[in-house]
Amino acid sequence: MKRRTLLQAGLVSLTSASWLGLNGCSNSADRLDPKVIRAGVTTRVQMLDPRKATDALSSRINRLMYRQLIDFDAAFQPVPDLATWETISPIHYRFSLQSLPLFHHGKPLSATDVAATYLSVLDPAFGSAHYGSLNNISRIDVVDERTLDFYLHKPDALFVGRLVMGILPADLIAAGHLFQQQPIGCGACQFVSMNEQKLVLKRRNDEVLLEFIPVKDATTRVLKLQKGELDWVQNDLSPELVQYCQRQANLAVQWQVGTSFGYLGFNFEDPLLAQLPLRQALALGIDRQAIVNALFDGHARLAGGLLVPEHWSGAPSLRGFAYDSERAKALLKQVVIPPGLVKLNQQNQPIIELSYKTSNDPTRIRLATIYQSQLKKIGIHLNIQSYDWGTFYNDIKQGRFQLFSLAWVGIKSPDIFQYAFDSNAIPPLGANRGRYRDAVTDQLILQATQTQDLSEQAALYQQLQARLQDNLAHLPLWFEDQYCVTRHGVTGYTVYSDGRMDGLLQVQKQPAPVKSSA
Repeated sequence: MKRRTLLQAGLVSLTSASWLGLNGCSNSADRLDPKVIRAGVTTRVQMLDPRKATDALSSRINRLMYRQLIDFDAAFQPVPDLATWETISPIHYRFSLQSLPLFHHGKPLSATDVAATYLSVLDPAFGSAHYGSLNNISRIDVVDERTLDFYLHKPDALFVGRLVMGILPADLIAAGHLFQQQPIGCGACQFVSMNEQKLVLKRRNDEVLLEFIPVKDATTRVLKLQKGELDWVQNDLSPELVQYCQRQANLAVQWQVGTSFGYLGFNFEDPLLAQLPLRQALALGIDRQAIVNALFDGHARLAGGLLVPEHWSGAPSLRGFAYDSERAKALLKQVVIPPGLVKLNQQNQPIIELSYKTSNDPTRIRLATIYQSQLKKIGIHLNIQSYDWGTFYNDIKQGRFQLFSLAWVGIKSPDIFQYAFDSNAIPPLGANRGRYRDAVTDQLILQATQTQDLSEQAALYQQLQARLQDNLAHLPLWFEDQYCVTRHGVTGYTVYSDGRMDGLLQVQKQPAPVKSSA
């Protein structure tokens, strides 16, 4: 039996057995406390200090506890959250706080707290992962309790969009308070407790408790939804499990067009993948639309540029490469195979053999087997290597791969291009994991970062994305849709395109029915 068939059969067997054992006890296990909403997440929350949080889950939960100076609109342009701003000069920005909300320890937020938060990030000794994106700040002056000025070393038209850090109280920063253990912000939710079993937050407006319960296994998360041990799950289920949930009367699935960008990465230091004809053959030999239809049930958009088409600097005219197996075969004939890498098939003809690394997530392994099957038809043999997330991600950062697949999650600012494609951004200096080097790309990035007019900047970023597509700096796949699964009686949740969990601020749960004493 083929590997993909085994995976499918194993999943069906597991879920079928679980449902049979569960259906008889779902009523007795139904727990509907309207003041407690239980959210199933894949892992423990890693970092509750927004100055050091880098993973998506931590960042999304921190948004619930902390406020930030700015946010983004539907076109990913910065808009006020705590503050409005004006550009005094290309290197001088003035921010005015619209309100002075209370921190969770009772002190009102002021401009001093904003300055203290950003100055702590700019202290190299603190070790914030966000230092690199903010180190263009040369000085911060507090004008009064509502007003502060940011001065830059050099102009940066994207500067305002970088100010998304959750604001912390200055008095606790000065006291060396451990925000990771006891978060204190001024957001809509207040920290209650955290242990190995769950993180508990309290909504300040109605005192509803939000419990974030780590459940690593996707099937178990769905079982717990069925039993009433969980009320809400967002993303991170296999396509089969999502389809199962859509068929259940006591569960509801809600969808939203997403921005998470899936791609295949190439190692440009590899003598085979450094050749454009091979990268083009790979792009033409993978039928992206067939995969979206079959695996994602149509819940994804094919990607061209890294930014979604509706982004203010997106490139909606870019569509990526349409499937064309015959053209792919013709391109493979142009690939020069170094003598030491020549391998022959059973007919004694040379073949191209490549290694593909992925995580051991079942859906990602299934994707890998589909790539393997499709590329075999054009003459490429794909060796799949799957690892636990830590090992896989470390190999990618270290450049120990030929091909790999990852996704950029929640990208809002086009400064991602400098971080991911500049020749000087090879790890550990950035996320240019493929070791891509191109003088034209570097020049376009430099021009865009030095241009103050946003319309001109958008045109440069669109030109840059076209260059990346022509060079196949990576292979754009799709933007996966976002979804959540809730139990019957859980209402009012909004799914956002970037995967944020802000909908938990409005979600409600019906109270348990009162049992008759008769």
